[in-house]
Amino acid sequence: MEFADLSPQASRVLDAALTCIGRVGLAKTTLDDVAREAGCARATVYRCFDNKQQLLVALVAREVVTLRNAVCEAAASAITLADAITTVVTTAARFLSDHRALGFVAVHEPEIIVPFLAFEREDAVLRTAAALVAPAFARFLDDADAVRLGEWLARITLSYLF
Repeated sequence: MEFADLSPQASRVLDAALTCIGRVGLAKTTLDDVAREAGCARATVYRCFDNKQQLLVALVAREVVTLRNAVCEAAASAITLADAITTVVTTAARFLSDHRALGFVAVHEPEIIVPFLAFEREDAVLRTAAALVAPAFARFLDDADAVRLGEWLARITLSYLF
């Protein structure tokens, strides 16, 4: 799903879901809460997303794209690889630590996040993170090295944050 293709209504629903999760967490957020926060009827939420799971998948995907864009935009002005690395790590760390919904879930519902940070699921998260930040290093490294660097930086940044 491309987020430029989302209707303004769907974007408003995602924004509302993010606000609700930041306020009461994932488990306690209902589609009724999201509709209220978005200022629309519950039926409108269901027209945009079939269920809570689909809404959450779209929300996570949108936030990942937002993070990628922030990291790549910040790194675009870097003159050296070292500057790009520093910019990517600080931008990603700031984005993740300032993310209200992620912060609430990490503190109050860690059982939701922890399974993604262990064993095989951690590998998938790290591969995704590596692919996410690799474009920030494309000017300095070939694709394989950019992805490998991205994975190491994801490991370091996640270790720092947690």
